[in-house]
Amino acid sequence: MESKFYQINLMNVLLRWRIHLGIITVGAALLAAVFSSPVFITPKYKSFGILYPSNIAPYSEESESEQMLQIMHSRDIKDSIIKRFDLAKHYGIDSSYRYFYSTISYEYSQNVKISKTPYDGVVIEVMDKDPEKACEMVNEIINRYNNKVRSLHKKKFHEVVLLYDRAMKHKKEYLDSLVGRLYDLSTQYGLIDYEIQAEEITRGFLKTIDGMGATQVNNREVMKLKENIEKYGGELILLLRLIENESLKYTDLKYEYERAYMDYDRKFTYTNILTEPYPADRKSHPIRWLIVLVSALAAFFLSVIVILIIENYRNMSHTKTV
Repeated sequence: MESKFYQINLMNVLLRWRIHLGIITVGAALLAAVFSSPVFITPKYKSFGILYPSNIAPYSEESESEQMLQIMHSRDIKDSIIKRFDLAKHYGIDSSYRYFYSTISYEYSQNVKISKTPYDGVVIEVMDKDPEKACEMVNEIINRYNNKVRSLHKKKFHEVVLLYDRAMKHKKEYLDSLVGRLYDLSTQYGLIDYEIQAEEITRGFLKTIDGMGATQVNNREVMKLKENIEKYGGELILLLRLIENESLKYTDLKYEYERAYMDYDRKFTYTNILTEPYPADRKSHPIRWLIVLVSALAAFFLSVIVILIIENYRNMSHTKTV
């Protein structure tokens, strides 16, 4: 019964003050409508793009989209966007101001939002008073991201290219030394192919022992070649095998070098754009109806509280008088 009494009493109070409440509520709504107009609050338009990373590998335990977020939030991309669109002038910030960089960084963070979607994509949102500029800024962030990743990859792949280039030069020098020694054995000692020449020596040597075709065999040359093979034959076999093995290794290095150079010279993009940014045709900020509604409700409830305080004070004064 007591709670019902207070409810009826509250309704009576509201009815008694209904004109005041109406005037205050309507007045607050009108003021909110006026102060949320373009005269006082510059309308802003939102442009956004949704994309997925491509042609990149994650570092450590982070995902590709987390890596994309880290790169897009990097200072050099932010600074390049600020410079490209002259945001200091656009936001009305004096470049000689003592806290210029922290101020413009704050304005940038308020107008540029980059975050993950629930499906592990990345969304770039830009708010600006110029819808065309907002769209251009989204596209430029994507371009700067591609350039940044390309630069990072190019730097790393260049290190790989230089690594294989040094390895190839070292292997080529070693091969040249082996071929040079083989050339010496062939020109100075007449050694070219161990198996074939050993066979020929054996045939010539046997003909000499048997006395068959003695007039057709150059005994002195046979004996000389036999002596050279006995002395340098082992080296000849080793050289031929080394040259064959080292040539295969050089071929493998050359293949890896060409692959690394292809990676170094490639012109990939590193994003798959699902939603292309476009200039908005309707403003996103401020939401005037919401501002008016919240202001009217706030004024109404605040007025009710003040009225209840006044009524309570009057009742207390009346009770003391009685």
